[in-house]
Amino acid sequence: MATQPLRVACLGMGWWSDVLADAIKRTDKIEIVSCYTRSPDKRDAFAKKYGCKAAASYEDVLADKSIEAIVNTTPNNAHLETTRAAATAGKHTFLDKPIANTVSDGRLLTEACRKAGVILGLGYQRRRESHFRHVKQQIDAGAFGKLVNAEANISRDRLGKIDLTSWRYQSQGMPGGVMLQIGIHYSDVLEYLMGPIVAVSGRLAQLVLPGDNPDVASLLLEHENGAISTLNASYASASEYYLLNVYGKEASAYYDMHNGLRVLKRGTDKPGPVSCAKNDVFVEELEEFAAAVRGGAEPEMDGEKATRSLAVLRAGILSAKEGRRVEVAEVMKND
Repeated sequence: MATQPLRVACLGMGWWSDVLADAIKRTDKIEIVSCYTRSPDKRDAFAKKYGCKAAASYEDVLADKSIEAIVNTTPNNAHLETTRAAATAGKHTFLDKPIANTVSDGRLLTEACRKAGVILGLGYQRRRESHFRHVKQQIDAGAFGKLVNAEANISRDRLGKIDLTSWRYQSQGMPGGVMLQIGIHYSDVLEYLMGPIVAVSGRLAQLVLPGDNPDVASLLLEHENGAISTLNASYASASEYYLLNVYGKEASAYYDMHNGLRVLKRGTDKPGPVSCAKNDVFVEELEEFAAAVRGGAEPEMDGEKATRSLAVLRAGILSAKEGRRVEVAEVMKND
């Protein structure tokens, strides 16, 4: 007998809720049955677009026995309250990154889900991109030898495009600005490929955009294996750009959004292209979450891993503020 689709309610009707809802529509493993946000107009529009019920309150969602899980895209500082309430009601949660704005909140909501026996999955889709999966497979197979260095850049043009009333562009809602909002994608990929990050030195700047939050950021990352990597993030550049290069003793990989993936092996003169079919990273992470709820393996990014991922960024923010190198362990203990 075929497994029934996971019945979910979408919580928070910002632009990212549509990205995930569109992905849900591309799979038969999940069904959107309800939605809630405080704005009646937004939730009615979402309900009409995705063919689900607009709930009158979050309490109504939690009381609905037919709803098995919450797809949560609320602001970072609401993650603890909303996820803990879901866990208490016996509902699983798929939560967009970052897990919270502080390590302590991340730990608390992770523990709430663990105690309630519900699945907590985090949306870290970048690591799933086929080119990074290929590089990871080759690293694990020993093709790169000793890893020594990596560099990453994630940049977007937000000039004239930001809404200063949105929590995403305010220091209270998104402390660390561009680095916490989009830089965390590539700090995660760097950890995925290069191994755990143990210390961070950071610099933040506000150069172009209005408001009170950094639009340019750079981190120097020290990995447990001795390798060093750099991460740059920007909302102040002329265009969108993604780059991530990995350097090993025996091979190096070069990825950027315009030229795809290329690999250079020791003893060769130039890198050769590697063809990687584009994969649906959103569907993959959501289907993984649904499978975990049905008794499958835990999500690749769970609460503990996402809390540590947040700690790396929090270390960078603290480093920029205090002008010193900050160990991730210090943030894990004190944040």
